[in-house]
Amino acid sequence: MTPHAPVTEKGLLERIKNVDRLFAVTVLVPTVLVSVYYGLIASDLYVSESTFVIRSTQKNTPSTGLVGAFLQGSGLSSSSSENAYAVTDYMTSRDALSAINQNEDFVTAYGSGRGDFISRFGFLGAYTTFEDLVRYFRRRVDVRYDTDTGITTLSVEGFAAADAKKFNEKLLELGEKRVNEMNARAMQDTIRVAQIEVNRAEENVQRAAKSILAFRQNKSVFDPEKQSELQLQRAALLQNELVSNRTQLAQLQLISPANPQIPALKGKIATLEAEVANLTHTVTGKSDTSLSIKSADYERLALNREFADKQLSSAMASLEAARSDAMRQQLYVERISQPNAPDKAMRPYRVRSVLTTFVLGLIVWGCLSLLIASVKEHRD
Repeated sequence: MTPHAPVTEKGLLERIKNVDRLFAVTVLVPTVLVSVYYGLIASDLYVSESTFVIRSTQKNTPSTGLVGAFLQGSGLSSSSSENAYAVTDYMTSRDALSAINQNEDFVTAYGSGRGDFISRFGFLGAYTTFEDLVRYFRRRVDVRYDTDTGITTLSVEGFAAADAKKFNEKLLELGEKRVNEMNARAMQDTIRVAQIEVNRAEENVQRAAKSILAFRQNKSVFDPEKQSELQLQRAALLQNELVSNRTQLAQLQLISPANPQIPALKGKIATLEAEVANLTHTVTGKSDTSLSIKSADYERLALNREFADKQLSSAMASLEAARSDAMRQQLYVERISQPNAPDKAMRPYRVRSVLTTFVLGLIVWGCLSLLIASVKEHRD
């Protein structure tokens, strides 16, 4: 057993040397580098926060349960939640970045000359495309939506407190603008169909009015029914006069057959009979010029106009109802806390980052040490 002792001791020394080298690579070097960066190089980051909720003016129907009661009391709804997600997504979108980066404001605040060379935008002059800027923007902006309370928290990091507050305010304004745009689009979608029905009903009313105007011009009559009443009233008067004259004629013929008034009275009766017949024919005749025929055509046109008027009234009522419904569903952003200008840098988390690096290094070192030991024992 003694001759084998030097070999065992030599292998043990080599194993210790390997473990020390591995420990240095996986634990010591990363920890030292991270400590140097966060201790001497990393720039302070100021975090500006604001909170808001998206509410609806719509009165919710009674709900059961604690959650339903809370949502009803707070003005929140599932629709508001969906729109809150839409707003949070928009705040970290390319469109939002383009809006706040007008005149290169965002690039100036986070680019060369601001912050350390690692945390600023455009690391060592590389990664300067718009897509790179989008990724960097999303690292500096965080939007969190709490499904339990409906509160959205907007956090913006900046190398200067004023910049963090400025871009937080701009993003909030963009969110409010987007909500207004969604309201306008929802209202347009809601009333579009109702407006189409109103336009169609107005066209029907105009068409019916033109038809009646054309009828009056072509038939030379304003209202056949009223004119028929006038004609019938005149015919009734003439009929009464005719009866009176016939009675007078019969009396004269009975009392004095040779009375000289009899021929004149007969002529008057004939004239009255002709006038009554003419008026009756004008009102009740079968020709196209009779008022009865014209009245039937006019009643059909008047009925069409009445139906068109009722259709227009109904369409207008539907339009007003749609507009009122759209107004009840309007959303608005209610700010809970305004963007602040922090007087103390909250990030980076220097100590935590160093400790995290050290612990992860230990885990990697332990795993690799076990793996190396297992391989060597397997070879032995």
